[in-house]
Amino acid sequence: MRQQYNFSFEVYDSLNDLPMADQELVQQARQVTANAYAPYSHFNVGAVAKLANGQIVTGTNQENAAYPVGICAERVLLSAAATLFPNIAINTLAISYDNKNGKSNHPVSPCGICRQTLLEYEERVKQPIRLILSGLEGKIFVISKASQLLPLSFRGEDLQG
Repeated sequence: MRQQYNFSFEVYDSLNDLPMADQELVQQARQVTANAYAPYSHFNVGAVAKLANGQIVTGTNQENAAYPVGICAERVLLSAAATLFPNIAINTLAISYDNKNGKSNHPVSPCGICRQTLLEYEERVKQPIRLILSGLEGKIFVISKASQLLPLSFRGEDLQG
């Protein structure tokens, strides 16, 4: 039997096409890329989340000399959110990047480790995380829940007897 996995997402041509609240999150994500520590890849990533309690949490990627051992902006943000606001859901998370080696004109998607971490955060707080993906300019993708990025995922229940 053949199975197929599909998901849909929204595509916006520019920042101005988004609702105002989303525009603000994307602008903040673009701005926070300046706080990334990426001296090896020169690929600065910023993430900004609006939590269910109205709080805003940010994160940036953090590299080190044992490159590529670092931590992505998404996981920095999720760690901070879970520490500062335990068990509070994230309504929307905007991710942007500034590629110092080239263009930053299209959305990029979270890496595999971040996808797994986002999925487990959704499961822990029992609410999907809406993602907004962008570069510093160009099209913007809106995905209704992060778990859609990781079909056939490995889950905690797989560890049960």
